[in-house]
Amino acid sequence: MNALRGLVWLLVFQSVGELLARGLRLPLPGPVIGMVLLVLALRWPAVQKPVSETAQFLLSHLSLLFVPVGVGVMTHLSLVSQYGVRMLVVVVLSTLAGLGVTVLALHLLRDDRGSQGAPPGPPAKDADV
Repeated sequence: MNALRGLVWLLVFQSVGELLARGLRLPLPGPVIGMVLLVLALRWPAVQKPVSETAQFLLSHLSLLFVPVGVGVMTHLSLVSQYGVRMLVVVVLSTLAGLGVTVLALHLLRDDRGSQGAPPGPPAKDADV
C-alpha cells in the first residue's frame, strides 16, 4: 500500500509542476518543476517513505523500461543505418559539451568559494625544491 502512496505522490508532484509551468508560463518543463518540488518535499517522512518504496520497485524493474526503446530501434533500423553516424557524432559532441559546462561551473564555484574565505587546501609543492 505504501508503494501505491508513493506513486500517488510522484504523480501529484508532476501534475503540480505541469500546472505551475503552464499556468504561469514558466520556461521550465512541468516535470522539472515537479521534481524540484518533490526534492523539497522529501524532507518529510510522510513523503519520503512511500516514495522510497516506489523508487525501489521501479529500479528493480528498470530493465523493462528499455524494451520500448529496443523495439523502436528495431522498427526504425533503416533510419539508424542511414543517420547512425550523425547521431553518434551528435551524442558524443553533446556529451563533451555537457562535461565542459560542468567542469567550467565547478571551476567557477571552486574559485568563488575560495575567495569567500573557505579553508585552503593542502599547500602546493614547488617543482624546484
